Amino acid sequence: MTQMQTTELNEARQAYNQGDYQKAHAIWQQQAELGTAEAQAWLGAMYANGDGVDVSDETALHWYEQAAEQGYAMAQANVGAMYFMGQGTEKDTDKAIQWLTKAADNGDVNGLFNLAVLYSKGEGVEENQERAAELYQIAAEQGHYPSQSRLGYMYAHGQGVEKDRVLAYLWLTLASQHGIGTALNALESVVKSMSSEEKAMGATLFEQWRNKTGTDRVQVAMHPSPS
Repeated sequence: MTQMQTTELNEARQAYNQGDYQKAHAIWQQQAELGTAEAQAWLGAMYANGDGVDVSDETALHWYEQAAEQGYAMAQANVGAMYFMGQGTEKDTDKAIQWLTKAADNGDVNGLFNLAVLYSKGEGVEENQERAAELYQIAAEQGHYPSQSRLGYMYAHGQGVEKDRVLAYLWLTLASQHGIGTALNALESVVKSMSSEEKAMGATLFEQWRNKTGTDRVQVAMHPSPS
């Protein structure tokens, strides 16, 4: 990517954040047609969300796929979600799994989360709670709050992992601090069954996590998930 492209992409993001969708769209459209994956992904997001343009799932999917084929992880996750939900295309679970797997392999938290959901439910793939827990774990360690909530629940109930109230406490506490209501409810149930020693261990783990990573990290999806 040239310095000029980088400058234009920065201008587009700034315009978008300031609500100047017309300017952002113009820059991203031009860059997308030149084959810039980031611009293609953002253009897809504008059409998916109706930012300054009419909502068009078909156009959104077109640009997401262009970026996804270049290995842009966020776009891969969105393509997978759209094929799973049949947005802008016929529902195709096989394609959804393929794209979500690529996104997960590239470390995209939404790809990891959505693929984990499918493994946990056995939708499009054979049910595999262990694999679901692994995927949730990777996303949770990146600060993805919904994954932290799901992982905490799995530790609380021994689904796909060995039951561990201390680890359940850690992940549910992290998730509940960011508005995940189901995590708070599950946490209350876990705490009631914990010994004083377990509570102390859980609190220590939480402090270690907060000191290491901070709790203000957030992952924003550019398109709805199929969960």
